[in-house]
Amino acid sequence: MAIEEQPAAPTAAPQGSRVDRAFTGSRTPADAQAAGKTTIADSVVAKVAGIAAREVAGVHALGGGGARAFGAIRDAINATDLTQGVKVEVGETQAAADLTIVVEYPAPIQEVADQVRARVAGAISRLVGLEVVEVNVDVNDIHIPGDDDDDSTPSRVS
Repeated sequence: MAIEEQPAAPTAAPQGSRVDRAFTGSRTPADAQAAGKTTIADSVVAKVAGIAAREVAGVHALGGGGARAFGAIRDAINATDLTQGVKVEVGETQAAADLTIVVEYPAPIQEVADQVRARVAGAISRLVGLEVVEVNVDVNDIHIPGDDDDDSTPSRVS
């Protein structure tokens, strides 16, 4: 005998929220035999978004300058933070994401941002099953190859 959940009365989203936090019905097929609830942590959605963004050609890194500095330390001890540069807002049926990226020179910035937006929205929809209402991409730097390994500045100490 199948058990169907009754839709909860819609609730208004909190002021300033970008996602609908109201649960509008069952997400399981009508013939499902087991009842229960699946909860997906915001950090899981952020990790999915971070991984998807890093897969886009032209993305050098995620996060602002300070976050990237801490990220380099975490990478050195093999504790990479895949949510670096990613903020998400997750509701019952919807999600919104904000990403801060560094684009590799000479990649076309608008194209990279568009590809990040599409890849992140697709990954969240496909893997998490949430409707993506917004993906904001903040390009805060451009990486020029060779900048990281430039040792031309002479050392002041020997």
